[in-house]
Amino acid sequence: MESLEAELKRARDLDVASLADAIEDIGFECTRCGACCTSEAEDPHTATVFPDEVREVQETTEYDWRDVARPMPYGLTENSDGNVEGETFEWALQTDSCGDCTFYTEDDDGVGACSVHGSRPLICQTYPFSVALSGTSQPMGEAVDESGIVRAHECEGLGRDITRDDAEELAAALKERAVRELEEAIGVRDNYDPDAAASEPVVVHDSEGAKRPDGTRTE
Repeated sequence: MESLEAELKRARDLDVASLADAIEDIGFECTRCGACCTSEAEDPHTATVFPDEVREVQETTEYDWRDVARPMPYGLTENSDGNVEGETFEWALQTDSCGDCTFYTEDDDGVGACSVHGSRPLICQTYPFSVALSGTSQPMGEAVDESGIVRAHECEGLGRDITRDDAEELAAALKERAVRELEEAIGVRDNYDPDAAASEPVVVHDSEGAKRPDGTRTE
């Protein structure tokens, strides 16, 4: 397996035009169905968000950190007292009582929308696509289509015509996401504090260090 640094170099060398070619080949148009923003029993909504993306949404909305993000549930367990404990390595967008993204809304006709669309994280900007690089995320299960290094995941908008301008915009965001995911992974590795979990019931290790669920540092 390539090192994270080697994969990061590959990500930085990705050609946006080639990614756009692949996206055009697969085809995509968002139908605003909301499937990528909502949760199912066997497929909980766990959209990854970077620390600076949390702050960007905070600045746009004046929400608290906990309103925007929550510790990624993988690695956390519920103890005998019903309290959650453990350590995890990512942040996920906050969800409502139904398990849907807290920023997802629907109009009277059931058409979905994002209430922070202008500040939405890269994972949301680029769904349902990913790139086949180690250390990058593969959202919502196995790929259902592919073209070159680009993978497409389950979405009813796949196979639809997309303009070249839209394909290039999506491709640029996809490259940025791949770079950012690998930079984050390297930062998590380099700033991991194995002693942090001893002082807090829940610890999130991100590229900036160990944090509590409210986004403050454990130090």
